[in-house]
Amino acid sequence: MPNPPTRQPEQRPSFGIYAVAAIALALAVVAGLGGWLATRGPAHPAAVRAALVRRAPRLATRRRALPRASALHARPAGRLPAALQDAAATAQGSVVLLLGGLSASDLSTASITAVSPRRTRLVGRLPGPLHDAAAASLGGAAYLFGGGNGLRQLDEIVRVEAGGHAVSVVGRLPSPSSDQAAAAIGGTAYVVGGFTGTRWLDTIVAWQPGKRARVVARLPSPLRYAAVAAAGGRLVIAGGSLPDGSASSAVFTFRPGARRVRPLGALPAPTTHAAAAALRGVVYVIGGRGVSTASPNRRILAVLPSGRVRPAGRLPAPLSDASAAPTARGTIVVAGGRGPTGTQASLLELSRAGGRRSGRAAVQRVAAARPPRGRGVYAADGANMLAPAARFALPRIYVPNSLDNSVDVIDPRTRRVVGRFPVGGEPQHVTPAWDLRTLYVLDDTGNELTPVDPTTGRPGKPIPVEDPYNLYFTPDGRFAIVVAERLNRLDFRDPHTFRLRRSVPLSCVGVDHMDFSADGSYLLASCEFSGQLVKVDLKRRRLAGTLRLPDGLRGMPQDVKLAPDGKIFYVADMRANGLWEIDGARLRVVGFLHTGKGVHGLYPSRDSKLLYATNREAGSVSVISFRKRRVLATWHIPGGGSPDMGGVSADGRVLWVSGRYDGVVYALSTSNGRLLARIRVGRGPHGLCVWPQPGRYSLGHTGILR
Repeated sequence: MPNPPTRQPEQRPSFGIYAVAAIALALAVVAGLGGWLATRGPAHPAAVRAALVRRAPRLATRRRALPRASALHARPAGRLPAALQDAAATAQGSVVLLLGGLSASDLSTASITAVSPRRTRLVGRLPGPLHDAAAASLGGAAYLFGGGNGLRQLDEIVRVEAGGHAVSVVGRLPSPSSDQAAAAIGGTAYVVGGFTGTRWLDTIVAWQPGKRARVVARLPSPLRYAAVAAAGGRLVIAGGSLPDGSASSAVFTFRPGARRVRPLGALPAPTTHAAAAALRGVVYVIGGRGVSTASPNRRILAVLPSGRVRPAGRLPAPLSDASAAPTARGTIVVAGGRGPTGTQASLLELSRAGGRRSGRAAVQRVAAARPPRGRGVYAADGANMLAPAARFALPRIYVPNSLDNSVDVIDPRTRRVVGRFPVGGEPQHVTPAWDLRTLYVLDDTGNELTPVDPTTGRPGKPIPVEDPYNLYFTPDGRFAIVVAERLNRLDFRDPHTFRLRRSVPLSCVGVDHMDFSADGSYLLASCEFSGQLVKVDLKRRRLAGTLRLPDGLRGMPQDVKLAPDGKIFYVADMRANGLWEIDGARLRVVGFLHTGKGVHGLYPSRDSKLLYATNREAGSVSVISFRKRRVLATWHIPGGGSPDMGGVSADGRVLWVSGRYDGVVYALSTSNGRLLARIRVGRGPHGLCVWPQPGRYSLGHTGILR
């Protein structure tokens, strides 16, 4: 076989020519720099090197920057109108649409929910209820693919436009299916895997508006509930359920036109029912679970284009079956899902924060922010104005049963007791921490605080504290104030460790309730057994004055509450059967309102216009106008009762009150005082806590928030 022809030497310059040229260029540059440096001073080698770096031409080409994984910071972003899981999600600009899904009762829904930075609301309805569908956005409209309704799988492709208000069927899938996922690349939506009701699917279906859906590739194995997102012009398919009942840890990639699905990497553990979304070319796999429904996880994983899978943060709580979509703001919205306590109504926003800030710092910023105008000191306590730290809390009513040494937990939605746990001796009140992240059960004779995680409702390890009859926090959050009633003192403690910092002894007897001035400079506390009020200077942490009420030793002052304008304090007096109006600055009585026999607890309405006063011995609640400073109405509990302490629901619609002598909890409508429920609990229910509640921070008791 003849040898191939070779190029002539003149057609292929030798390496020596390049070398000579490069050396000559370098010498010329150095010579020029040397002359320049000579005019500046001694030619230090470091200076020469720096000058070369700055001035020498760059011979190497710049490498194209690859997407980098960033840790995502999860923060609460509100709540859905109702608990929801397995909804299809897609973004339209700054709005994320949630389509269908399962309710807390595992029923399919037809709702279309719009999640925006300002509010979350229902905006429309699908042609019928469904769940486990897939969604993607194309050309400014959202498209929903298949799904199931509990009876059968669906094959409709539904167009949702105009923010969720216009809905129409525009196509069909090759076969009815649910349990799939979808993502869009260019003007095409790709639907991955699924279940027909009888068989698992291994297909990737492509669809464009106006065209027929068609299978364009097949997966290595049939998959359901995979996490799918698009980044860099390709699909990333992570995890999912396999036909043998196991979960997959494989990560695959598919590029349109390739007609082949390729392995890309592996998750750290078999994962199914996870959500996925992409930011800046990186796909994030969010939450998910193993084979068991009781195994949700908190992982956020980043899948890089190289196939590497790296940890990228953690969710506040374990979560599977959630919905996720990226937004135009460069964040990911995670909605609903299933956690350890069941179907969730929470909303999360995941962002590439410039360094994760501590939860305490975040609450400090919330507390320092200027509250909305109007309503005075309760301006931040309006209906559903939950701070970020409170948005993840389970809606619950925590009832301390003083005579049973236990706490009953009520679900306010079903109005039933859903849990009970034992605590130390004589639990008196349940108090939210200043930063809203913990609830404390005050075990008075047990000499301890039992912390409760409000996101799970579970108690933690007790904290030794002497005589914690009541608990408050200074407005700046620097101190916890333990009201040691039988010891006649106020103990200023660290708000986290509860280490004692200073005690303020009092000459009065039976100190128990208090509230703080509008500027946070002092507190006013009631002394139940000596008919007195005490004023304490918070800056110096010492007694600033004592006031004996007109009834003298016959008085029995109880709860204390500041008026919205900050000018007067209302003090409930069980013996006087009414409220004393106190000028706190001058420490003197300026008026009195007769309410009912044995008046005890005081609670402002969410609009800060009314004050609810519980009359324990009269079995009634007095409704007082803050502006008019008079009683507007009296609500009597049917059949009588002993309304004691409680709180107003976050939406302001229900007043929850313990029945101290009857072993019950009352739920009263705040619109007309109608008894909504009478719930049987343990013996001696006292200072119940409604949680969560609106406000930037807690001043303590059963929920004084500002």
